[in-house]
Amino acid sequence: MFVDRNLVQRMKDQYPPGTRIELDFMGDDPRPIAPGTKGTVRIVDDMGTVHCDFDNGRRLGLIPGEDSFHAITERTRSDRDAR
Repeated sequence: MFVDRNLVQRMKDQYPPGTRIELDFMGDDPRPIAPGTKGTVRIVDDMGTVHCDFDNGRRLGLIPGEDSFHAITERTRSDRDAR
């Protein structure tokens, strides 16, 4: 299997540990996680899989190109209250 090292490094740079993500769509998985579920990145491995701890208690690796997700910034409660 060919692994694009540049793509893997971009994924590691874009999704460092602790990054909050939101799932848009999960590809072919027998027990998919619902769209809109949020989670926290644990690690991006050397294959480019983004391993996450989801807020619903699941732990799963997301595969770029198979699963769709994006980084989010969550405003703190005090930021929301200041509006």
